[in-house]
Amino acid sequence: MTTALITGATAGIGAAFARRLAADGRDLVLVARDVKRLREQATELHDRHGIEAEVLAADLSLEEGIAAVEARLSDPKRPVDLLVNNAGFGNKGRFLEVSMADELTMLKVHCEAVLRLTAAAAGAMRERGRGGVVNVASVAAFVPRGTYGASKSWVVQFTQGAARDLAGSGVRLMALCPGFVRTEFHERAGMGTDNIPGWMWLDADKLVAEALNDLARGKTLSVPDPRYKALMGVVKLAPRSLLGGVSSKAGRKYGPK
Repeated sequence: MTTALITGATAGIGAAFARRLAADGRDLVLVARDVKRLREQATELHDRHGIEAEVLAADLSLEEGIAAVEARLSDPKRPVDLLVNNAGFGNKGRFLEVSMADELTMLKVHCEAVLRLTAAAAGAMRERGRGGVVNVASVAAFVPRGTYGASKSWVVQFTQGAARDLAGSGVRLMALCPGFVRTEFHERAGMGTDNIPGWMWLDADKLVAEALNDLARGKTLSVPDPRYKALMGVVKLAPRSLLGGVSSKAGRKYGPK
């Protein structure tokens, strides 16, 4: 059996990756902050699929949390063959409405943790000549969207650049850019979603299936679902000033008045 490590594993896209990979017969290392939820998830996946599910409680906004996951990824006696950097969050509010502490925490989780965990995993994978890394970004990476969009744009650029540098090593890297997905993400950020059109919502399990197919095909960028692929085509042609206004209304300021 091969082993996958998933950050932000207890909910949303991370939980969907855990379900799919367990069903495929992979052992798992589940990473999140909530120990109780991690243990419940590990027990359920073990009982349902007969795989081994290891629990690693870590807060990736803290140095000790990142270091703990780095150490697990670097352990030569317990190799990890697939890393899914999924942990992340959103802040509700415009620039200067969000505290600097919260902005810096976002960069810690979305950028520093992704950089360090990707390096730890890819270094070990390169020595073995095989492995994969999926860094979860967002379609917000392609539109002006404050710190959140900027951090996800960094994830895309970093992942694609690292993928070029590691070409031929047997290590595949891919940035996954979903749109709106029915998860706990918006609720945790205090964002309402009542005025988001139904057609814009994606199913997490279908998203993961398409992402894994794209990784297997060697893609370095995955935008799941034809609807969002079409939207990204429009984004490439639209003026940046127009995109900024649309993004603000559809992102940070949406929800009940």
